[in-house]
Amino acid sequence: MEIENIVPKDGPSIEEVKKYIDKYKNELIVIKYGGNVFIDRNIFNNFISDINILNKLGLSIIIVHGGGPRIKRELEKSNIQSKFIRGLRVTDEKIINIVEDVLIDFNEDIVNSLIEKGSNAVSINTKKNNVIEVIPEAEELGFVGKPSKININIIKDIIKVSSVPIISPLGKGKNNQTFNINGDTAAGAIAKSLKCRRLLLMTNVEGVLDKEKELIEEITSSEILEMINSKIITEGMIPKINTCLDAIMNGVTGVGIIDGRKKHSILFELFSDKGAGTLIRK
Repeated sequence: MEIENIVPKDGPSIEEVKKYIDKYKNELIVIKYGGNVFIDRNIFNNFISDINILNKLGLSIIIVHGGGPRIKRELEKSNIQSKFIRGLRVTDEKIINIVEDVLIDFNEDIVNSLIEKGSNAVSINTKKNNVIEVIPEAEELGFVGKPSKININIIKDIIKVSSVPIISPLGKGKNNQTFNINGDTAAGAIAKSLKCRRLLLMTNVEGVLDKEKELIEEITSSEILEMINSKIITEGMIPKINTCLDAIMNGVTGVGIIDGRKKHSILFELFSDKGAGTLIRK
């Protein structure tokens, strides 16, 4: 394997890549590709190219994707108004059918884009290779679920043959009913079940900011809880942080919140001393 021919010129240095590649050789990395920032096709293509590079370098990567903005667009086309409770979309029968179609469509888009680049990728969703069993999140939310069991064998079998599993945040409940799952929650549950070395949440923010709005490069879970208590971390960031803390308390070595808008942010996070966002450790 000629690392020099795989790593892009504007990525991390070859020395750093060589140093870190052994660290991740036999480890699993879950990457959550958020819906909000990735409507931009350039960012999408950048992401695909980075995942292709990781696959070529021999790393074992699992992708969990979101799809909020695409879902919103489709619901608006059908004149359906969404109602949210605690940040989660109330999902009735009509909405869950649209959500499932949109997420599976996006799932196949990612798979096909990776295959075009020369990486093998496999769809995991409620119609194909479903790995997530769910229980309802709360009655008032309708078909919104939280993972109760992850079938890790399907995921491991895909990784064994150097393919990339691409997982939709959908699961099956009783009577084979499809449920929508918050993307971060799905990624956290999968990372915990696999006891991953890293869970990376790609977002449209730099990472965790201190009260001077400066990026914090590394932080412990107790320091982060203090920031929530003193209201430095608020609102939309709290559920994301709770996913991170839950993962760290349950066998994931470190969780990175990284800015998906920056070119090669995944490569810099994994293969450089500085990283590319905020790394949270126990």
